[in-house]
Amino acid sequence: MNAEPILVGGHEIPAEAIAAEAQNHPAPSAEAAWAAAAEALAVRQLLLDEAERLELEPGDLRDAAGQALTREDALIDALLAQTIQTPKADEESCRRFYASHPERFTTPLLVEAAHILIEADPADEFAMGLATGDARTLIRQLQTDPARFGELAREHSACPSRQQGGMIGQVQAGQMVKPFEQALFELPADTLCPNPVRTRFGVHVIRSGHRTEARQLPFEAVQALIGEYLEEASYRHAVAQYIAILAEQAGVSGVELAN
Repeated sequence: MNAEPILVGGHEIPAEAIAAEAQNHPAPSAEAAWAAAAEALAVRQLLLDEAERLELEPGDLRDAAGQALTREDALIDALLAQTIQTPKADEESCRRFYASHPERFTTPLLVEAAHILIEADPADEFAMGLATGDARTLIRQLQTDPARFGELAREHSACPSRQQGGMIGQVQAGQMVKPFEQALFELPADTLCPNPVRTRFGVHVIRSGHRTEARQLPFEAVQALIGEYLEEASYRHAVAQYIAILAEQAGVSGVELAN
């Protein structure tokens, strides 16, 4: 961690100020927090120096949400409002983004799930073998009488869901362990999985319920959100470019600014 001061133009940002600012930048390590704080203070100084050079006056001392701003924050807002101009996202740009990122605008597959867990240590092949045998017995019973699923779950399952007759509720990708999800998502609606499914928790008897298939949202439903995203991205890019220009003109040492 660099404890040296930062130089921004003719101003020095001391290590003590960076240490105090680091409290506002949660990071995986003290070094990362220090770097983020150092960059934030350097950027702030660049913007304040430029606002002073342009002899700007702060505008409203409250932000869009009505929260009070410091004079320096208001001055930076005034500078960016005067110098950063970005275009509105037109329909063509929104449609291009929509077509290029269909996965962002697709609702997930949702499957109602129920299971019976026969608990066993996956590292113990003998225990897993016994659990698999128990699961096969339950599957045969359920193939004969599907209505007994809740009863058998309450009697045999090691999962807390046994209190709900094995019902887990709607499941989408990423919520369950992979072998469980793979088996569940391959089942048609309202179908008992014919084979036991092994996971790190033991062996499962799985039954699917109602399925809501994944579908792409219509462009009209997401056009406004896409427009906001594109305009925000354009604004952030323009601000980053502006800061890079100011840094080159003023000279910055002791910290690396993100591009």
